[in-house]
Amino acid sequence: MTSFFRDDLLADRVALVTGASSGLGRRFAEALAAHGATVACCARRPEKLAETVNTITAAGGQALAVEMDVTDRDSVADAFETADRALGQVTILINNAGLASTDRAIDLEPAVWDQIMATNLTGAWTVAQRAAKDMIAAGRPGTIVNIASVLGLRQSGGVMPYAVSKAGVVQMTRSLALEWARHGIRVNAIAPGYIETDLNREFLESEGGQTLMKRIPQRRFGKPEDLDGALLLLSSDASDFMTGEVVAVDGGHLVNTL
Repeated sequence: MTSFFRDDLLADRVALVTGASSGLGRRFAEALAAHGATVACCARRPEKLAETVNTITAAGGQALAVEMDVTDRDSVADAFETADRALGQVTILINNAGLASTDRAIDLEPAVWDQIMATNLTGAWTVAQRAAKDMIAAGRPGTIVNIASVLGLRQSGGVMPYAVSKAGVVQMTRSLALEWARHGIRVNAIAPGYIETDLNREFLESEGGQTLMKRIPQRRFGKPEDLDGALLLLSSDASDFMTGEVVAVDGGHLVNTL
């Protein structure tokens, strides 16, 4: 059987990925490029962005490093203008940039709350709004994929501001899908479960992490590539009749009520 996800699936599309300097964002950028998209890789760290772009181009893909701070509206505007001039109209947005905290709510400093909300929720809104305005002005339909989390759909201790911000991303996704459908803009979200990256690998391998794994029906943590299917589905015409959806990729974590 021939897979729908072929290397020309996203040919002639320009994608913009925030938080593309490492972790899931880097994987998203690489996966989109491997399936034909030209990718604007955005983040605050130019040296790390260069690594992402080098990996993509070495594999035969097309990518551009663009500095962006999602908490700064001028930076967001500059990044979109740079991408548009160099690559063409962005019609795929992967809204991935985010921060987390492991402070208990009782100990949480207001500055940490503000920083997480500014990045995960307000930043995601700022980038989505700019992308939509450009798509509407150009008369081009497009797709926005917000990266939420299973923690925006269920509770866990010690992650309150992150969970609240991701719950906000879920509601934002649905609201924007409703408002922007008339413009041919689809807005969906991926809600990853526990996905192993360099940032969390030490914890996931610890005793606490192994206890957490027992709550996941598939009895394993995810790998970044486990998100490829949902990413490519929502980024491509395969999901042309989907909008306002939140796709959980979590090994069954959400169906386990323990």
